[in-house]
Amino acid sequence: MSTPVIVTPFWSTASFGDAADISPIELSALGEHLALCRGARGRLFALQCAAQTMHGFVAARFVTTLVVVALLIGVGSLVL
Repeated sequence: MSTPVIVTPFWSTASFGDAADISPIELSALGEHLALCRGARGRLFALQCAAQTMHGFVAARFVTTLVVVALLIGVGSLVL
């Protein structure tokens, strides 16, 4: 019978034993990144978000979406 070996995780950080703290250079880089992200939100940002939401909805319910589209086409052909 074997006994389970419990291994404690070995954590390695860049703080070298000191307290982890944010440097001014890191804050500056974060500010530049956030400014770049805000600039990327153009005129079509809302449209892109809506398209991604619809894609996620349809992709998760692909078969159901096909059935609904087929029903709508069938009802539409009967009405016309």
